[in-house]
Amino acid sequence: MAGVALPPAGGGRSRSRVSALSGPLLTLAFAAALVAIALGGSGGLQLEQITRVEIWVDIAAGLLCAAGVLAALPARRPWGFATLALFAAFTVLTGLSIGWAIVPSGAWIEVNRTLSGFAVMATGVALVRLAPGRWRALLGGVLLASLTISAYALLTKVFPATLAPDETYARLRDPFGYWNAVGLMAALGVPPAVWLGARRDGHGGLAALAYPALGILFVAILLAYSRGSLLAVAIGMAVWFALVPLRLRGATVLLPTIVLSALLGLWAFHQDGLSKDRMEILLRTDAGHELGIGLLALLVLLLLTGLLTTFIRDGRVWPERTRRAWGTAILVALALVPFVFAGALALSHRGFGGTVSHAWTSLTDPNANTPPNDPSRLTAIGSVRSRYWRDAITIFRARPVVGVGAGGYATARLRFRKDNLDVLHAHGYLVQTASDLGIIGLALTLALLAAWLAAAARTTGPWRGPGARPPTPERAGMLTLAVIVVVFGVHSLIDWTWFVPGTRAVALLCAGWVAARGPTTEVLGAGGPFGAVARLGAGIRSPLRVTCAVLVLLVAGAAAWSASRPQHAADQTDAALNALADGNRAKALSTAEQATKTDPLSVDALFTLSQIQTAAGQRAAALATLQHAVQLQPANADTWNQLALYDLGAGPGPRAALRDVSPALFLNPRSATAQSIYLEAYRRDQAAKLKAAKKAKGK
Repeated sequence: MAGVALPPAGGGRSRSRVSALSGPLLTLAFAAALVAIALGGSGGLQLEQITRVEIWVDIAAGLLCAAGVLAALPARRPWGFATLALFAAFTVLTGLSIGWAIVPSGAWIEVNRTLSGFAVMATGVALVRLAPGRWRALLGGVLLASLTISAYALLTKVFPATLAPDETYARLRDPFGYWNAVGLMAALGVPPAVWLGARRDGHGGLAALAYPALGILFVAILLAYSRGSLLAVAIGMAVWFALVPLRLRGATVLLPTIVLSALLGLWAFHQDGLSKDRMEILLRTDAGHELGIGLLALLVLLLLTGLLTTFIRDGRVWPERTRRAWGTAILVALALVPFVFAGALALSHRGFGGTVSHAWTSLTDPNANTPPNDPSRLTAIGSVRSRYWRDAITIFRARPVVGVGAGGYATARLRFRKDNLDVLHAHGYLVQTASDLGIIGLALTLALLAAWLAAAARTTGPWRGPGARPPTPERAGMLTLAVIVVVFGVHSLIDWTWFVPGTRAVALLCAGWVAARGPTTEVLGAGGPFGAVARLGAGIRSPLRVTCAVLVLLVAGAAAWSASRPQHAADQTDAALNALADGNRAKALSTAEQATKTDPLSVDALFTLSQIQTAAGQRAAALATLQHAVQLQPANADTWNQLALYDLGAGPGPRAALRDVSPALFLNPRSATAQSIYLEAYRRDQAAKLKAAKKAKGK
């Protein structure tokens, strides 16, 4: 027995099975990670939620990037480095803006957000080195994540009593709390779904599944009433059809799903329990169950359509001339869409010029009527965004070079707004970047965009003429990944969804992969898990690579630590208030002081410390603390309001309050808090003057 050798084929078969399983497992891993980020980060507005996501993202990215440094493919150019370097430069600018930000604590939060985004893109770059050739897994993971989130959002409509009993709006907004984020997450899944149904190298059964998948995505977009998502999908898919040589196959996937999904959407728009706000739970439940039946019917019908279409489409080899003719026809049809649209406008009652002028006025006029929160908004043009954009441009003109600092738009806008709306974002990436980081921020953003577009073109092109790339499956996959980024970019131009961790992670992961892939003609080598393990082993023996990997881990650890600080300070502030409520003033005071040290940029921690100092009888210290808050954020009306309130309560009195509330009224003229403080201080001051006059007269 000792002389009998095991057949080498057994080990080869074992490795082959592991490699075959690694693709589906990696697909599930991508989907699970993206869904976890989406659910954990929600709408990106709650500090506790985004802090938790940012810490885990920074740590995971550090580990993967360190592994990518160690397992880098030998003798391969560092594709994507220029894009990453410019993103790093933008991150540094965001950090430097703390020095001139009108809200330094907000700028710190934006630094952590930007660091997290950089980490996701760097992860995409690293994964190309760790798992070369696994781009299908990324596309599948994006599709599964988008489907999971969209399906959950639809289930809140189907079973409202269980999943959304307190929902007051008809529009889909769970799990993000924001309807346009739901629409965008569904939109990001459309390109990989079309690719899945149109690719030539896949199994017919998987191609058929693309049809019901697209049905779920389109219905989710429609029931979110997301105009921006429809626009982003339209532009993204126009790019896909223009560049990907799967036009006829893509059209057979897209057209039937659009038609059938639209029919279900139109039916839902006419159901009060699905399309009107603040409806009774019983009506919502009945309508939701009907929607569930409609969704099941839609999925079955689309699956049958997919099976029949793929059987007919793949059952014979279509002549090249036929495929080319149909592909050309689709491109011509796309090119004719603007002309057909223009003709329809010319036949309208306003005429072409009048209709365009009216539409432009509705879009850009800050005083135009905003569309109602019902399905009719899908065909409306007006929006409140024009007000936010106007204010962002005004802020930019006031500080054009470096802006008001990252995260400063919401505070700076209060001085210039002409309404009583309180908003956190400018609803547009470029206008907010202009207001927050000025010309320098815009220049870095445009340079980053140019670098990524150049990297994407290098990866997928040239498409025509000498040296044109062959239409390989990977080239189609890379173009689809790039279109996912385009969809996100278009939507971010008109909304604030780049703040939402779930949607941002999808786009940046795809962007990193496309930038780092390099020319699709370049052979990447072994892509299975055993190849990555072998390269890791070789990398560990390289002192230079080990040093670089350690540096990556240190940077990731610093980013995670930085992300934890603001939330830790908020937790300490809450603990201090709880201790004060329990009567333990000594503990409350020490905990509040620790909070100001944990986040030295936070005025909220200073407000709490002043409150506790006042309760402890330390009036001079409380006044000094509020004065420090004013010095820290003199352009923030809240700091002046807090100081004026202290003046009225335990401080110098109404005259000092009138002096301190005046800057608050200048910075936020529409502030009800500042106005009430002023009126109360004025009343007390006049009463004191009258009392003094009577006293003097009596003498």
